[in-house]
Amino acid sequence: MKHLIVIGGGAAGIFCAINAARMHRDLQVTVLEKSNKLLSKVRVSGGGRCNVTHHCNSVSELLKKYPRGLHFLKKSYSHFNHFDTINWFQERGVNLKTESDGRMFPNTDSSETIIHCLMTELNKYRVNVMMNAQVESLVNDKEKKIFTLNLQNGKMLQADFVCVATGGLNKSEQFNWLKSTGHTLVAPVPSLFTFNIPDNNIRELMGISIPNALVKIPTFNIKNQGAVLITHWGLSGPAVITLSAWGAREMHGSDYQFDVIVHWLPDYHEQKLRESLLQYSRELASQKIMNRNPFGLPERFWKYQLEKADLKPDTRWADLPAASRNKLAVQLTGQKFSVRGKTTFKEEFVTAGGIELSEIDPHTMESKLVSGLYFAGEMMDVDGVTGGFNFQHAWTSGWIAANLGNQVT
Repeated sequence: MKHLIVIGGGAAGIFCAINAARMHRDLQVTVLEKSNKLLSKVRVSGGGRCNVTHHCNSVSELLKKYPRGLHFLKKSYSHFNHFDTINWFQERGVNLKTESDGRMFPNTDSSETIIHCLMTELNKYRVNVMMNAQVESLVNDKEKKIFTLNLQNGKMLQADFVCVATGGLNKSEQFNWLKSTGHTLVAPVPSLFTFNIPDNNIRELMGISIPNALVKIPTFNIKNQGAVLITHWGLSGPAVITLSAWGAREMHGSDYQFDVIVHWLPDYHEQKLRESLLQYSRELASQKIMNRNPFGLPERFWKYQLEKADLKPDTRWADLPAASRNKLAVQLTGQKFSVRGKTTFKEEFVTAGGIELSEIDPHTMESKLVSGLYFAGEMMDVDGVTGGFNFQHAWTSGWIAANLGNQVT
């Protein structure tokens, strides 16, 4: 009986183990998890609801959500994509629902539903799981076609196939045990984070969300439109988190010191907004500007903008000075903030970096350098924006790796 060892008990590792045991009934499958918990990221994802994948009308639409790994994923998603993920869970009694922003969750709104499904499959196919089993070294005997894994607890295991699915490692030295394989490491840097904006009183508006704003970072020539959430640290929300993924390496290189410009009313350019404010000063002449906000902005946020434009809330629209009117137009169409640091976005810790993709076959997930060695999940140099895209890559790469290149008969 041939033996597959999967290193890592997260989404990619468990999905690989389940499907390998299911596809190859004569294969012995073992999962090694260095901690005392399986699927820990699945449990906390989406606020405990588990953002399984994302609704996209096509694979090409799905591919647009990955800052790194596009060409690699184009090939791997031809084998298993979001449609297949939905079907896989549905066949096992787990139905997924789509929210307005495209994120997909189990109908129960509980990550335990996903975990129960995966654990049931794990037991069904008699996958062996070893907890507190951290791998210290991986040795490949090319002549005997066998892998030897030495664990931190002193145990030694052997396998015909190994799938490495340890998740994103945030320090290069955490990959040291893989050096013997000869693989190249793209240095990992954080992705999916919020922007810290100290010394700015916008943080007093924490909890307020602007549903549609345009966020730009001129230094890196990137922008994104969507909801912006103001926090006690600075700026967050989908528009910001997505930008952090697209600019992960550049922001890391700048030590997270850069300027961000927020266009709070993207339907207006500056001149159009000036004209609209002038028009409102005539149409709403007798009304106080605080009491009549024509842009549907949250009340506290509108007050903050008025004060920034040197306007008192009880000023009548008719008495709006031209200088303040122009200042308000500039602020609402391009307010600048100085970012000085980052904060991890809830449980969404993701890294940009990992094993160099040119050294992995996207059709099998097998190493091009070491026969019988496979990779799955975030430990490869692939990462997506927030919204279920990183889990989708975990399911896809895990499923493809589980085929073991059809080397098991």
